[in-house]
Amino acid sequence: MTETSVETLEAPATNGEHEASPAGEASSTVLARDDAFNGRLQIKGNGQILGHYSGQVECDGDLFVGPEAHVEADIQGARVTISGQVRGNIVAISRLKITNTGRLEGDARVGALVVLEGGVHHGVIRVHPEGIPEARDTAIIQSASRPATVVALKTLPNPVGRVRKFWGEFF
Repeated sequence: MTETSVETLEAPATNGEHEASPAGEASSTVLARDDAFNGRLQIKGNGQILGHYSGQVECDGDLFVGPEAHVEADIQGARVTISGQVRGNIVAISRLKITNTGRLEGDARVGALVVLEGGVHHGVIRVHPEGIPEARDTAIIQSASRPATVVALKTLPNPVGRVRKFWGEFF
């Protein structure tokens, strides 16, 4: 796997020097709709994946997966919004949102979860509103692999019939 880093450049000013970004405006890294990329993507700030991507994504800000995007990657980010197809595991520290056109095939550990009507998820989602723990949770996997315990149920006599019989003697 090739390791690649992404650097955000500022737009050149009319005099040939780089303009500084306004302090309140966050920059965004975009993988366009017709682009395809394989590897490790580290985004400092916000990002958008609109094309085809496979590998691993780490995003410090908001990550948006567009409606025509096809992503096969493990994703880690603060806030992740899925409008396209994602196959892989996700860690969303703040929030995971699956829109009405979004599809996630994989497990997710999130701080909060929003799934709009029509959004699809296949896998396990663990919601941790108090914060995502560092260690991976394995309780669901372990409990699924254990054989089920069989319990025999014993029928009890009908107590209502006894009460009717008792009161029937008086009336």
